[in-house]
Amino acid sequence: MKLNSLHELLVTELHDLLSAERQLLQILPKVIKSVSHTKLRKALEDHQEETVIHEQRLEECFQKLGVPARPGRSHGMVGLVSAWMDLEAAEAQQDVRDAATISVIQRMEHYEIAGYGCARAFAEVLEENEVAELLIKTLREEEECDRELSRIATSLVNVEAELHSK
Repeated sequence: MKLNSLHELLVTELHDLLSAERQLLQILPKVIKSVSHTKLRKALEDHQEETVIHEQRLEECFQKLGVPARPGRSHGMVGLVSAWMDLEAAEAQQDVRDAATISVIQRMEHYEIAGYGCARAFAEVLEENEVAELLIKTLREEEECDRELSRIATSLVNVEAELHSK
């Protein structure tokens, strides 16, 4: 990896984000099948559809920058996916598993939020305004997904997990 300019750093961040989005697209179908709460399943299905758009936007960012869209290896997302796989393998009461799933997915969202926020800031300084706009759209959607997962957790899943674990 070569990081001698902010442009190179932006491209590196975009490669990491592309890898993260693709890993998320691979794991989300399994996550969706594993949850029991209807609202949680619907939120995850919606986010899966958005994630396809996020991947397309990143590819568009690479086109605008004139750089190949070759994803790196998002080691952060690898760790988060591994955490979900450990959760999937654990013996757990279903409501508690759903609460834990929200926790892991929110960690993934926070990772992406940080990445999109940094990439957007780099693009703005480089006056790559079209790239920055694409990144802002995705950043807002990632933040909304995080808020929706928090709403589902606090109003439904966490409450039911506590009731059923008594």
